[in-house]
Amino acid sequence: MAKKRTSAEKRYRQSEERRLRNKAVKSSVRTSVRKFVEATQKKDPPAAEEALKAMIKKIDTAARKGVIKKNAAARKKSRMQRLFNTLKIAQ
Repeated sequence: MAKKRTSAEKRYRQSEERRLRNKAVKSSVRTSVRKFVEATQKKDPPAAEEALKAMIKKIDTAARKGVIKKNAAARKKSRMQRLFNTLKIAQ
């Protein structure tokens, strides 16, 4: 607990800024995952590969910043890579 009101207010401002920044990063990751899944459902390997690369970059960035945990990022990338591999096998 903060000893002074001013430090409590500053801590509140900082945590609010971080919350909004983290929310934006998570939203960006979810959007990139959705674009990748849509590309795989359309059975379009070139578009899916581009979307996969972009998605992996966003997930890695979020994990590096600490927005999502390292193992959660690895799990998500693994699942999406398996989805992509099934698309390539089907072609």
